[in-house]
Amino acid sequence: MSMDELRRNIDATDREIVRLLSDRLKYARAIGEEKERSGLPVLDAAREQRVLEKVRAMASEMGVEGRDVERIYERVIETSKSVQHTTVAFQGEPGAFSEQAALDFFGRSVSSRPCESFDDVFRAVVEEQTRFGIVPVENSSEGSISRVYDLFLEHDVRVCGETALRIVHCLIAAPGVTLGDIRQVYSHPQALGQCRTFLSHLGCELIPAYDTAGSVKMLGELDAGGVASVGSARAAEIYGMNIVAPGIEDNPNNYTRFFILSKRDVAPSGADKTSIVFSLKHDSGPGTLYEALRAFAKRGVNLTKIESRPTRQKPWEYNFYLDFEGHSQEPHFAEALESLMKHCLFIRVLGSYPKAKSVWQRA
Repeated sequence: MSMDELRRNIDATDREIVRLLSDRLKYARAIGEEKERSGLPVLDAAREQRVLEKVRAMASEMGVEGRDVERIYERVIETSKSVQHTTVAFQGEPGAFSEQAALDFFGRSVSSRPCESFDDVFRAVVEEQTRFGIVPVENSSEGSISRVYDLFLEHDVRVCGETALRIVHCLIAAPGVTLGDIRQVYSHPQALGQCRTFLSHLGCELIPAYDTAGSVKMLGELDAGGVASVGSARAAEIYGMNIVAPGIEDNPNNYTRFFILSKRDVAPSGADKTSIVFSLKHDSGPGTLYEALRAFAKRGVNLTKIESRPTRQKPWEYNFYLDFEGHSQEPHFAEALESLMKHCLFIRVLGSYPKAKSVWQRA
């Protein structure tokens, strides 16, 4: 065949692929409507995993590299979820990193609902103003977001997913403002902390704000020169500001981990994590934490994170937040939790959810 004939065949194939994708999105939209009527969860990680396994097998049968097809279908599944009328609450103004994480997780067509505080995000989910919320839980440079962890003890919500977002901070100012003009920089304290080196060389006054995107939005409302903020490139675009300096974060491997909140549990997917919080008995002697954690070690359960937070009831008493690989509904892990309970005043399973892909896998 000639080059022209080959290209005509590709054009015809592309047309057929788009037609089939249109059909798939139509069916996905209908499924979303049925889920809404029936009160079923939008997220179904086990179903997604089965779809990916099927397309890998079909690709192999047809002599196509399964991983290549899987990458394409991950985007297809993401787009299919995005047409299922999902609304997600996040803290901050449009353009916040939390909103970006929601778009990455649910797809570009998701509806996002800005909230003033993390408390408002939790309440939006509890009161079913939105089906989902998204909150940051830890940053690779600055550590855990303590307030978010405390809120899990105040609200009856479940963790049904996680995602990690590469955080790229930009120094942003109004059009016409140059680097030498800047005397004050506004942003969330976490963002300012993640850009310490650059900002210290700038020699400006650093002013905390409640949100990165909100500080960018504020630039358009201030009638003052020499003012800048730290935020995302998307926030600069949304609010008509200029990027004075991109990528000013200290650590190029600057990631934030986010939890997806819901009122419903998700079924095992085969590649899950579980987050719990527990408190040890106050009259416990030496080695109690060690003995408690042996419940996991004896069963070969991999712990991926543990940290303590003050109970805020008595001085020097702590709650422990722990993540492990596996789903709490699986018998093996349920046994570990039952054994742990012998050493605890309480245990609360915050949620079991599909593991986010490693940031290295995405790179």
